[in-house]
Amino acid sequence: MAPPVLTSVVPNSGPAAGTNPVTLNGSQFTGATAVTFGSAAALSYTVTSPSTITATVPPGTGTVNVTVRTPAGLSNTVAYTYAPAPSLTTIAPSQGPTSGGTSVVLTGTGLTGATAVTFGSTPATSYTVNSATQITAVAPSGTGAVAVTATTVGGTSGPVFFYYLNAPSLVSVSPTQGPTSGGTGVVLTGAGLTGATAVTFGSTPATSYTVNSATQITAVTPPGTGSVGCTVTGPGGTSNAVIYAYVGAPTLTALSPAQGPTDAGATVTLTGTGLTTTFAVRFGTAPAAFSVLSDTTATAIAPAGPAGSVAVSVTTSGGTSNSLAYQRVAPPAI
Repeated sequence: MAPPVLTSVVPNSGPAAGTNPVTLNGSQFTGATAVTFGSAAALSYTVTSPSTITATVPPGTGTVNVTVRTPAGLSNTVAYTYAPAPSLTTIAPSQGPTSGGTSVVLTGTGLTGATAVTFGSTPATSYTVNSATQITAVAPSGTGAVAVTATTVGGTSGPVFFYYLNAPSLVSVSPTQGPTSGGTGVVLTGAGLTGATAVTFGSTPATSYTVNSATQITAVTPPGTGSVGCTVTGPGGTSNAVIYAYVGAPTLTALSPAQGPTDAGATVTLTGTGLTTTFAVRFGTAPAAFSVLSDTTATAIAPAGPAGSVAVSVTTSGGTSNSLAYQRVAPPAI
């Protein structure tokens, strides 16, 4: 009778803790009396055919020789490698949106040949083993805090934690409009604003912004035109939009009448464009009471002032208009 011949062990690697099943392939296995991994006997084995043995691997380290013994003698050897268990030490970034899609870098040891990366019980959307100490992975969708692990033939690592964050939300922007030149300070109110990484007006970043709290951001508008959606982006994603309107500067084309007494009380009709949001009318530096009749018409009560010409202007959310001359006429002397 010929001694056994061993051709392969499948799989040919496994965890240092052992207890995993393998299949030994070869010939002349009938009546096998021992299966060894290095100097350690298999925890159990079954001769399933003259060419196949299933065995349970004992604990071990490094690469060892596997042999089969029968009454006819000892087989040749094939190599079996004990792989160290992987470990994870960090994940960066450690947070992202519930929708998933965050690319993270996992750092640790023993990561070569990783067969799985999981976020909680959900497999990573994708992953790439960069080296024995680094994996890049794309987070799947999820909620809350989840344990992230890597699995290799050596086993499954201990966890590092990834935190799913909700996207910020916005309720209001105040004021809701300002000049096309930008520079308006606005207050954004909402929820989940902590850690904001961007504030945009349309597709343009805010000139500057400050996160005051989880519910409030102050920002300075960039230049723009028309009505745009204002959004906040944070680790949890991008918020809904609130509308901010860029308003063109007003213009004045006529005053009627263009002259009046030096004392207060004369009603002057102002004609122009962009007057809807008027919040100030001035005769020189003196404010005047006013009423907005339409986007093209307003009336003002001229304040008292010395005889002579005074510049009249209108200020709206879009800025301050050009000025037109109003002539104050002194009463006749007696």
